Amino acid sequence: MSSFFNSIRRRLLLLDPIIVICVLSLSFIGILTHWGAREVYGVSRVLVQSFATALGAALALMIATLDYQDICDKLSPLLYFGGAAMLLLTLVIGSTGMFGGKSWIQIPGIPLTIQPSEFVKLALILTFAKHLEVLRSKINHPLSVLRLALHVGALAGLVFLQDDLGTSLVYLVIALAMMFAAGLSLWYYIIGGTLVVIAFPYIWPHLGEYQRMRILVGFNPELDPTDFGMQALMSRRAITAGGIFGTGLNGGGYYEDVPMANNDFVLSMIGEKLGFVGCAIVLLLFAVLIIRIFIIAIYARKDCGAYIAVGCGALLLAQVTENVGMALAMLPVVGITLPFISYGGSSVLSLYMMIGIMQSICTHAKKYHFEREDA
Repeated sequence: MSSFFNSIRRRLLLLDPIIVICVLSLSFIGILTHWGAREVYGVSRVLVQSFATALGAALALMIATLDYQDICDKLSPLLYFGGAAMLLLTLVIGSTGMFGGKSWIQIPGIPLTIQPSEFVKLALILTFAKHLEVLRSKINHPLSVLRLALHVGALAGLVFLQDDLGTSLVYLVIALAMMFAAGLSLWYYIIGGTLVVIAFPYIWPHLGEYQRMRILVGFNPELDPTDFGMQALMSRRAITAGGIFGTGLNGGGYYEDVPMANNDFVLSMIGEKLGFVGCAIVLLLFAVLIIRIFIIAIYARKDCGAYIAVGCGALLLAQVTENVGMALAMLPVVGITLPFISYGGSSVLSLYMMIGIMQSICTHAKKYHFEREDA
């Protein structure tokens, strides 16, 4: 028993400190910002965010002691089909949020909801990494590309049917980045991009009015400042009102008028309360975290670990870019949270589980005695 705990202790000592510092700092800034807005959103949300962070950190430590390769080898079918089943169940019994999107499941008997699509992001990364590992020698064969497209398309399609365009796009970005890391030819990206450009004029008339306006106003919110563009414009106003150093943790008032200011538009709260300096610190922490994850991908001991790290880095990069773009009224509003900071238990828990997998890659980065690498 003592040797078991000594092994666990040695694993924990191998945790990547840069990732730990960045993630805990981002979570602290998030909780601090939510506390500053407690008069608007209530103390209960601060408690939920704090509890989710603590539980997530504990789960990350547990996952870090496991072998990510064993998880991919033994649990991939369960993770994939279990995730697909959860997304299907959400379509059947899910509840709709205040701005649309049938993405939540109410837990019977308690006032708690979960968002399965957040957890399926990690399931997609793990199962897709295993799929790429299996197909790595024939990654550029058309049938291999078709199989991979079906792999991600099924899950992304189910999320899209929940009217959650933002998350479904994140799924696609994750897959594209992981396939690129696995050696997929650039010709597939060129051909795919060309087909999208050619097809767009034919797809555009079939989009709903709401979807078309979201896209147009996303790049120019002044086209409809009182309706579709209002949320982004109000967010930008709150951020600029913070100035260099912000109005203080308990200050500010513009963010109160921003719908979802504690969730998708949490940067409006940070900008007004903590100013340009606070936003710059947040973006710097994200930049260091994402770069560190991609560095881990380069030095991962196995291909599967490298693919997982690329997927995790792509997830963070896509969400941070889109969320900041939304908050600054520069990109379409598609409902994307700012990782570790936006309010939401499902998002926080799934992200910390992802960090646990990243730490597992770090703790298993060195070969053991007498261990032979896969060919």
